[in-house]
Amino acid sequence: MPSLTPTSPFRTELRTTLHLAAPLALANMLQMAVYAVDVIFVARLGQEALAAASLATALFGLMMWCFSGLTGAVAPLIAAELGRMRHAVREVRHSVRMALWLALLVGLGGMLVCQFGEAIMLAAGQDPHVARLAGSFMALLCWSMIPQIFCNVLRTFIAALGRPVFATAITALAIAVNAAGNYAFVFGHFGAPALSLQGSALSTVIVSLVTLATYCGAIRADRRLRRYRIFGRWWRAEWQRLREIVKLGVPIALIVIAEGGFFGSAAFLMGLIGSAELAAHTVALQVAAFFFQIPMGIGQAATIRVGYHFGAGNREACGRAGWAGVLTCLGFQLFGAAVMLLAPQAVLSVYIDTKAPANAAMVGFAVQYLLVAAAFQLFDGLQAVAAGALRGLQDTRMPMVLALFGYWLPGFGTAIILGFFTPLSGLGVWIGLAIGLVVVAGLLLWRWGWRERLGLVPA
Repeated sequence: MPSLTPTSPFRTELRTTLHLAAPLALANMLQMAVYAVDVIFVARLGQEALAAASLATALFGLMMWCFSGLTGAVAPLIAAELGRMRHAVREVRHSVRMALWLALLVGLGGMLVCQFGEAIMLAAGQDPHVARLAGSFMALLCWSMIPQIFCNVLRTFIAALGRPVFATAITALAIAVNAAGNYAFVFGHFGAPALSLQGSALSTVIVSLVTLATYCGAIRADRRLRRYRIFGRWWRAEWQRLREIVKLGVPIALIVIAEGGFFGSAAFLMGLIGSAELAAHTVALQVAAFFFQIPMGIGQAATIRVGYHFGAGNREACGRAGWAGVLTCLGFQLFGAAVMLLAPQAVLSVYIDTKAPANAAMVGFAVQYLLVAAAFQLFDGLQAVAAGALRGLQDTRMPMVLALFGYWLPGFGTAIILGFFTPLSGLGVWIGLAIGLVVVAGLLLWRWGWRERLGLVPA
């Protein structure tokens, strides 16, 4: 790792990374707050409704993360283009346009899958009543998929162009809209019908459309962003650029599937263990995921910064950008782990009533899971930043292989063994999650450390 002195280039890179990562991380955390609003309202409907929403969100979220990873491959391409040429207007426009095309295509496929939500839940061995609730929830929720993937592409564009604060402001607006939507449609306020669980899905659809419209308006209003005219001649194909995005994006999507499927499958395992364990898993994972948004934002910043230097052909600067992300991640993740370790009840009280007798079993399980989450916070963050830095080098295939191995062999294998063949039960599943993260973080950091010997950086 480069030395940190008051006048070192590394210190300059660290400041630049923080300046870019801070609004991205905050936007990520606010996005989790948007999801948390759904959990808060649905939890008031009972454990069955929360379990159904959890299962539906696990499958829907897995597809969303996969498609966002696929289309998010536009980030290193835009960054490299800006690194090669300061005003790469045409190149950036072509990249964004083809990413939006790809978002539409995969979004339509995801909407089709959502129509079979109940059948998928039943095939996974879930309770028939919960499966029926989850299936109907997904049938409505799917209409938010394409707008959400579009928003991810536009957010990547504005971040790479130095306007990440826009994402923060827009996501903050989404929280207010979602809270109002849930309040109106779940319980029937403001003259709206009380749609119960379906009301939460409808609120998500409304939020996604409002968010997309706001992103489009912000791009048109900002002088620097407007000059790229990313919505101009949207029907023109750039097949070579589309192939480049797919080539980089498919391995990223598979990494997302490896990790998202890893955590999503844990929800199905919990469903087989018991409804209280599943509900506790849902809430505890919401907390862990909230804190994970910080290193996720740092990883996004690392992709842009490393990609910019990669396009400029500066391998020393590539290294500084990557290590700046790692160092920043270490500091923030230690703080997040301390909060979960020292005040688990206080954190859980944000999502559920921890003093209600009906929630006693769920709270007890959730506290146990948070203790494990505190232990793996550091490694979860490091793997996200290391993966982001490698994406900046347009290195996605081998990280995909390493992630598939780490999550599904040592990680998921341990979760099954400890969860179903030892008295640890749900706690054993969470220990398996931790082991998977430790292995993947170690492998990705090793690859980043050996990037020059592996020929990943410019000559």
